[in-house]
Amino acid sequence: MAAARLVRATTVALPSALCVYKCSGSKIFSKNLLAPGFPSTPQHLHYRFLVISTTSAPSYSSRSLSSSVSTGKRKQQRGLPARVLTQQSENRVLEENASGTEYEAVIGIETHVQLSTATKAFCSCPSQYGSEPNSNVCPICMGLPGCLPVLNEKCVEYGVRLGLALQSDIALKSKFDRKQYFYPDLPKGYQISQFDIPIASNGFLEVDLPVEYGGGHKKFGITRVHMEEDAGKLIHAGADQLSGSSHSQVDLNRAGVPLLEIVSEPDMRTGLEAAEYAAELQRIVRYLGVGNGNMQEGSMRCDVNISVRPKGQAKFGTKVEIKNMNSFSAMQRAIEYEIERQVGLIEGGDADKIVQETRLWEEAAQRTTTMRKKEGLADYRYFPEPDLPEVILTEEYVKSMRTTLPELPNDKRRRYETLGLSMQDILVLTNDVDVAAYFDAVVEKGSDVKMAANWIMGDITAYMKNEKLSVTELKLTPSSLAELISLIKDGTISGKIAKEVLPDLLEKGGSAKTIIEKKGLVQISDVATIEKMIDEVLAKNPSQLEAYCGGKTKLQGFFVGQVMKASGGKVNPALMNKILLEKLNG
Repeated sequence: MAAARLVRATTVALPSALCVYKCSGSKIFSKNLLAPGFPSTPQHLHYRFLVISTTSAPSYSSRSLSSSVSTGKRKQQRGLPARVLTQQSENRVLEENASGTEYEAVIGIETHVQLSTATKAFCSCPSQYGSEPNSNVCPICMGLPGCLPVLNEKCVEYGVRLGLALQSDIALKSKFDRKQYFYPDLPKGYQISQFDIPIASNGFLEVDLPVEYGGGHKKFGITRVHMEEDAGKLIHAGADQLSGSSHSQVDLNRAGVPLLEIVSEPDMRTGLEAAEYAAELQRIVRYLGVGNGNMQEGSMRCDVNISVRPKGQAKFGTKVEIKNMNSFSAMQRAIEYEIERQVGLIEGGDADKIVQETRLWEEAAQRTTTMRKKEGLADYRYFPEPDLPEVILTEEYVKSMRTTLPELPNDKRRRYETLGLSMQDILVLTNDVDVAAYFDAVVEKGSDVKMAANWIMGDITAYMKNEKLSVTELKLTPSSLAELISLIKDGTISGKIAKEVLPDLLEKGGSAKTIIEKKGLVQISDVATIEKMIDEVLAKNPSQLEAYCGGKTKLQGFFVGQVMKASGGKVNPALMNKILLEKLNG
């Protein structure tokens, strides 16, 4: 495409100093472009970012606009949630300093979860990650005059399901409100959210802390769960933040995407507890299927509020908010840094330098830096959304949602405890909903619980990691793994033979028994055959036999190796050892 033309578009509910431009080809806005979902958008129209500038717009080419930020069609990577977060000691809750005063952190988390709905919260635009910038927009999510929102009922369903999973009280009557503030990525000039009557409130979440950090069971309160819409996304050219950038671009694909905001009670005291809280919330979201919880994509975003106070003091310290953490390990490190920073200021006599502000976590520098100060509580001038009716639920509806809830992570962990698994094994298996389902399917086939867990956590997980596969992509079915374990248990094959067969099963699938028979790997368990092999080995090694009879009993291992070698590793090791000892000591 030749040099693109910047066409001044309608500015709606944005600060008057801002100019919004649409980068297009030779065509200016058409009525097709403004149709919901753009069903008949001309093929020659190229979507690019909206460019926001506080001055007159410079001249840009199509290439510079599209390549100034790497968005593209990135492959979505689900990724497994992290468990072990850092090597720093997190067993201590208190920070003790030279003065002898002990301090404790008070931590609460606000989490935004993007919902896996097909369309946005209040319009029919696709709710799709990774699309061409500004391609999933319509007059409603662009905030154009005269457009009315229509609630996506899936948002309500997912809100109720998550509220129930968090043991919350479900509001049978709730409403939407307008949260008013101005920012370039908010085209309406307000966000549709819930203020005083959220969809769910007064819940809790239970966490089992990692065994390597001392373990333990924790319960954290949930203040509320409410529905709202997301804003657009700003990209700052020439820098990774507004400061230092020459201009900013906005992609409104995300504007109007449905969110659930989960607000915790300030019940956490360490970075480890906060990270494990967030990881457990991610697991619940994935178990329910209401979202993918991918922090790298921004599908799950956590803002941490943290203050410190002397141990025993009831009054909270000055609260600082931390943003820009895209992993649980980053969250833990950010909290650890912020605790040390605040305690250091207090101990140094600079407590007044701890101010209410928003700070960003800088991953490269491993520190938090000031983003903006908060001189007081923001006045968002909430009032009921006049274009949406109240959300009225019935007891029957809530009951039907409760009956369809899957087994949740905490319930699954408690059930696995009754199976005799260690907490270490339990945390690994329940960390991913698909791995847990795979394990359950293997056990349902009658497999030994511990053997199933060991095979999944050992060789199979190593294969998935090496091949970059998820458990749902394995060609080894739960039935085939159960069959392999059964063959080991009944003595048909040894564990060593099973490891030889496993690669074929992982790469090609099929029946374990068929592969074993085809390769002639069936374990030798016939007593007469084993006795004959042992006799031959003893006859070939008279000096070693004489030395064994003279008291060098460690030579038993030598004879075992010789018999295994003679059998090609196929002999039943337990039976062979029994017969060998009888002959050596007879």
